[in-house]
Amino acid sequence: MTAAQEPLETRIRARAAAMGFDPVGITSLGPARTHDAFTEWLRSGYAGDMAYLGRGAEKRYDTRLPFEGVRSAVVVGLDYGGREPAGPVARYARGDDYHDIMTARLRELHDWISAETGAPVRGRAYVDTGPILERELAQRAGLGWIGKNTMLVNPRRGSFFFIGALFLDLDLESDAPFEADRCGTCTRCLDACPTDAFVAPRVMDATRCISYLTIEHRSAIPEALQPLIGSHLYGCDVCQDVCPWNHRFASELAEPAFAPREAVAGRDAVTLAHEIAAMDDETFPAAFRRSPMKRARLSGLKRNAAVVLGNAESSSGEPY
Repeated sequence: MTAAQEPLETRIRARAAAMGFDPVGITSLGPARTHDAFTEWLRSGYAGDMAYLGRGAEKRYDTRLPFEGVRSAVVVGLDYGGREPAGPVARYARGDDYHDIMTARLRELHDWISAETGAPVRGRAYVDTGPILERELAQRAGLGWIGKNTMLVNPRRGSFFFIGALFLDLDLESDAPFEADRCGTCTRCLDACPTDAFVAPRVMDATRCISYLTIEHRSAIPEALQPLIGSHLYGCDVCQDVCPWNHRFASELAEPAFAPREAVAGRDAVTLAHEIAAMDDETFPAAFRRSPMKRARLSGLKRNAAVVLGNAESSSGEPY
């Protein structure tokens, strides 16, 4: 069988893999099984300041609703280097913005699929930007299971990868969903969380999560939680760092776009905090152009820097 004679699904997976995506899966679109849990999570107030999660929530209950007429999704992962050393900035945010990188690549895949079918195919790329319960969609496409730390875990890659999806107006044969729960009795992620953000396995109170507090939260970090932030200036990888699946399967950084930018590379927490504290409205955009860290805004990063420096002073007894 020649490549042109292979099923379209096989060719799509091969093309996506050649573009650097791994894992890759295909699933049909339809009602979300986790919509009740999502609704209860919102009702419990665990979303904090992330009011956007509640807007248009009804579209999250059925993956056919965000873009009318679509029937299938190609769901992909893009690794961001779980073997990179821990530091004051979470690994995913040290380089260029994954939204830009993955969206451009998924649009390229979309164009390729249209060329392969010989006619324009309606579709849309989503990378953490639409009303979609991405982790369930990825699980349905066979990419992994949702771990106790709420991250999607792949049995060959761990969890240090982004999720993206290309919704298509095509009937594609679905991959088998990933039904197994391979966390077993392990609770390392729950036990290691510095702020006790996990209400239960797979249930996170985002208002206690360091990633939320240092990125999404717009006001002062609650005083009681500030010492628990430690040296985390932007984001947190603790619940991934301790996961046995990452210990075994996390990968070296292979995507150049995600390599640490000059503004954060090689910086310890105190040095980086001082440098951010000294930034202004001119130096900040220059240092963090196309960076995910711009989401916290300069005011948020300065707030985080003050907390990190305060924690360093408390632990050493010396002013920073």
